[in-house]
This record gives sequence, structure tokens and C-alpha cells, in this order.
Amino acid sequence: MVKELIVYPDDRILACGDVRGFDESVGKLFDDIIDTMKHHDLDALSAMQVAHPFNMFVVKKDGEYIEFANPRILQKGKPFEAAEKSSYYPEISAIVPRHEKLKIVYEDRNGNTQYMDVDGDKHFAAMFQQMMDFSLGGTMLDRIDKQQKEKILDALQGKGLMPQTGDVCPTFSKKDYFVSFTDKILFFMGLSLLAPLFKLKKSTLESIYLFDKVAFPLVLLLMAGFFIYAFYESKKYRQCSSCQIGNNIGVVIKRSVAAFIFALGAYFLVNPN
Repeated sequence: MVKELIVYPDDRILACGDVRGFDESVGKLFDDIIDTMKHHDLDALSAMQVAHPFNMFVVKKDGEYIEFANPRILQKGKPFEAAEKSSYYPEISAIVPRHEKLKIVYEDRNGNTQYMDVDGDKHFAAMFQQMMDFSLGGTMLDRIDKQQKEKILDALQGKGLMPQTGDVCPTFSKKDYFVSFTDKILFFMGLSLLAPLFKLKKSTLESIYLFDKVAFPLVLLLMAGFFIYAFYESKKYRQCSSCQIGNNIGVVIKRSVAAFIFALGAYFLVNPN
């Protein structure tokens, strides 16, 4: 059966685990991969490229479809540069460093261990290593230099296959500063509750309690600032999962409740009056 190919930026391509049980479903998936290769005229295809998170793929060699399960490269040599394409990156090509000579161990569809030596067939070697990149949680773009990778990502963005910058959540958000500072205040508020365990002067306890009285409203102000900025980001970055209102409400409630509990504890335990 022909399967749907997943394309960039679908991150299901990064999920992969070894095949553990070799039942009829393994053979069925191999058959589906081959059917999909024939339908799309592909020389290689991994299970991850059809949204099945298993370390198995098929590479075409001299008209024959060779099936690999749980493959490993034992030795490699004769480096060369291959001009490669991938169905995961439609209409994109890249020059990727590969090795022409390979010693491979793998299992067939029945779970039998097989060995293969590759030498002299650059196309097959390159396709095999491209499939291995998927098995290792990467893609061919992880093998190329930064400048070439940036050009390809720009090209993908131009084709509409990559979210525009204004749609994508930043790796680090300024609202994280609110959370970081709040957590530090909460740490010292919690620490202040240990003051009664020590024989401290009344003036010292008064100073500690004053800190708690100031810290509580400060935490509430910081959480208000966090929520306002998070709301702004949720409007600006439409594909940002961490900017969703529900997640941010949870952050605010958790820290506000903690501050209230610490403030209440300070009133009964630290307050010298």
C-alpha cells in the first residue's frame, strides 16, 4: 500500500527506535515502503519518512529493493561528496560528505543477521548513509556546513515549507526573565521560614519579615507582567505552543499560590510581633 510521505518541517522524522519483534507487521511495512518508493520513483525510503518510528529502510540497488532493519555501519572509508536529494526536502539538493566504502551489519525482515560490504557504488553508499541519518534522529542537513544549511532553509522558507519568522516562537522568550526572577524571590521566601529555628535577634526577624511582606506583592506584580508579555507573544507568534494561554495561566497560578503560602507562613512563623 502506498503511504503518504511526510515533508519538512514535520518533526515525526526525528522519532526512531529499533525493531524488536519481527512479526508479519515488519514485512508488511517493508512492502508498503517499497510500494511507496515505486509510486514516487524513489531510490531510498525510511520508515520514518512514512511516519513509522522504526529503524528500518529500503535502498534500491541495480533494480533490486534491499531491506534493512536495525542497520549499523561497522567501518567506513574513501570519503567523497555526494549531490543528494530527499523527499523530506522537496525540490532541494545539497552537497553532502559521505563515504564510498562501508561495512554494514543489519537484519532482514525475518530478523536474520546479514552483512554487506559496499565499495565502488557511490550512489548506493550515499543513499544508505542518508537513510542512516534518519535512523540516528537527523537528516542530511546535519552533515553539511552551516552556510549551505542556511541557504537551504531560506529556500524552504521561500517555498512555503518553513514557517515564516513572525509565526515561529523564539527559542528564548523575554517572559522567562519574569519567571527566573520570581523563582529566586520564592526561594528566599521559603528560606526565610527557617529563621525561627535559629536564635535571632528581634531586629533581625523584623528585617526578614519585612522582606517577606515586600516579596509577596512583588511576586504578584512579576506574574502580572509575565502574563501580559505572554499574551503579547501568543498574538505575535501564532505557532508557538509555549505561548498558549493555558500554559501561562498555570505558571502564574503555581507561583502566586506558592508566594501566598510563604507569606502566610512568614506571618505566623517569622513575624516577631
